[in-house]
Parts: sequence; C-alpha cells; structure tokens
Amino acid sequence: MKTLVTGATGFLGSAILRLLVSEGYDVCALVRENADMRNLENFDVKVIKGDLQNADSLKTAVNSCDQLFHVAADYRLWVPDPEKMHKTNIDGTRDLIIAATDAGVEKIVYTSSVATLGINEDGTPANETTPSSLGNMIGAYKRSKFLAEQTVKDLITKKSCPVTIVNPSTPVGPHDIKPTPTGKIILNTIRNRMPAYTETGLNIVHVDDVAKGHLLAMEKGEIGERYILGGDDMTLESIINYLCNIENINPPKIKLPYNFIFPIAWIMECIARVTHNEPIATVDGVRMSKKMMYFSSKKAKTRLGYYSRPATEGLEDAVKWFNKEKYL
Repeated sequence: MKTLVTGATGFLGSAILRLLVSEGYDVCALVRENADMRNLENFDVKVIKGDLQNADSLKTAVNSCDQLFHVAADYRLWVPDPEKMHKTNIDGTRDLIIAATDAGVEKIVYTSSVATLGINEDGTPANETTPSSLGNMIGAYKRSKFLAEQTVKDLITKKSCPVTIVNPSTPVGPHDIKPTPTGKIILNTIRNRMPAYTETGLNIVHVDDVAKGHLLAMEKGEIGERYILGGDDMTLESIINYLCNIENINPPKIKLPYNFIFPIAWIMECIARVTHNEPIATVDGVRMSKKMMYFSSKKAKTRLGYYSRPATEGLEDAVKWFNKEKYL
C-alpha cells in the first residue's frame, strides 16, 4: 500500500510517518525545498519535493499513491500577512485533494484542527456537532483552517472526494523540532522563563496517540465524517505546575488578568512588524485564552477504537526530548 504523507518533516506528520513505517507501509513524504529533514533521518522513505503552493508538484506527488495523509499546514498563531497562509492551508488543500482524487487515490485523511470547532461557553467539552462559524474564528490560522475544512466538505459533496476529516486537539511529545506554539510554552516553562500565566484551558494529547488516530481514521473512518482526536482537558496553570514539578523548579505565582495582557500583546505585535520576529504574546492569542478549549473524543473512541494515554505522559516525553536534544 503506497501512502503519501504531507507535512512529514513536521511534528505531527513525522509521528504519523514513524507509525506507518513501523506498520510496514510503503511511505512517500512530500517535502518542501530547504525543509528541516531531521525528523526523516534514519527512515527508509521516498522523499518527493513539492509545495502546497505549486499545483503541478502535487499532481506528481500523488501519482500511483493508494492513500494520502494530508497533514501539512502553515501553523502559526501570528503572521504579518495572512495571504500566504491562506494559499497554503486553503488553496493548497483544495489542489492536493482534487489531484489525489483525479489520480485514483482510494482514501484521504485530512488533518483539520479543533480550532475549527465551536466552544461551549460553560466550559464543558465541545464535540464535532458544537456549532461554529467563521465569525467565531480568532486569528488568521483559525480562519484559514475553518475555510479549508469547508473547502474539503464541498469537495466531498460535489466531487465525491474520498476524504475523512480528523480534528486533533493540542498534541505534545517528542520531535517537536520547530517547536509548535504549545512546544514553546513547554520550553519557556522548563527554561524558567514563564514568570506569569493567564487563566485558560487546553485539551492535551500525546502526539503518538494522534498519529494512531489518523491510522484508525484511514482504516475505519467514514467518508465525509470528522473525528476529534484529543486527550485530557487541563488548565494552563495545571500544565505549567506539572512541568515545573518534572524539572523541580518553582512555578510562577502571578495570574495575569486579560485586560493587563492586551496592551502588552499589542505592543509586541507592533515591534514584531518591524523586526519580523514572531512576538511572544499576540492579541489573538490573548483573545483565544479567554476560552476554555475543552473537547470530547467520544465519537473517535466509539467508532474508530481511538485511545489516548494520560496527557501528562505527553508532557513528560516532551520535556525528556527537549532536554535530550539540548533545547535548554
């Protein structure tokens, strides 16, 4: 079974690739020019050069493939110009899925995000049916993923594209080389650079469990359905305290109110537009932190046989890997 993985050099994509190789799949990886290849070292996979912004390269990549895991995305919580992100996440996704369908790919698993889903105001876990709209999407990344998922749904309906959608929550664990926004929180905490925090909540899951969920979606997922691949709901305070306990350092004691953080984030964004360096805090990030982003994976557990280990194991594995790779 020849299987193509996009985003295979990244955090989640590489976890999926490692799992597929261990299961004996014939794996191809779509990789951009000048990509960081560390996550592909020591793996016997075919590397295909291509880019989601180059439709011709996508047609070449899907040729003779049986399955496709479309994991690649521009995942940044702040961008000075969202146009490039939209071209990658929306247009690139559309071009790739059409190319794969035209090439006769039997099944596609598209990696969306819980960012596209609604949030329950009372803090209870949301699910696949919790109402959401474009107007509820905060920031360029969430808007692009919401519109990309809508594009995929249209392709399923209008062009009979064989796609199952998965919505991972917040993965943590080893091989977060970039690192992701959540990886940065982990790093800043264990580096003792988290002097304060705000009150928010996340659904934390081990990245390897999300990878397994992708494989289950490929094997058992229904075309046109979407499945949340999550773990445990945790407050940011409990996440930070757990990380500090691992490293035997004192956790921050200051809980900052949102209204205090807003002007700081605004100033940081103004500086970032001059320096072109991603700001530590963003206005959209502060707006998102007002919500308890809790989710239920009941549907994936019931219909796919999905399982997630305790989220704390993902945090522990992330810390071990960052220490091992000398990120400190």
